[in-house]
Amino acid sequence: MENLREYLPILIPIIILQLGLTIATIIHVLRHDTYKFGTRPMWILVAFIQTIGPLVYFFFGRGED
Repeated sequence: MENLREYLPILIPIIILQLGLTIATIIHVLRHDTYKFGTRPMWILVAFIQTIGPLVYFFFGRGED
């Protein structure tokens, strides 16, 4: 349990970043209908793949507004 307390100052910002990216991705996917490739359900699933999922969406999946 003490090891966990040592890492909390590092883990908390990472967890907040992960949640923020996931929420931003889900909101963007739900508000926009066009994607470079793929479908809405696919991008929603990709959003839940750790930090890399939202980044993949914003770099490769997000269509032109």
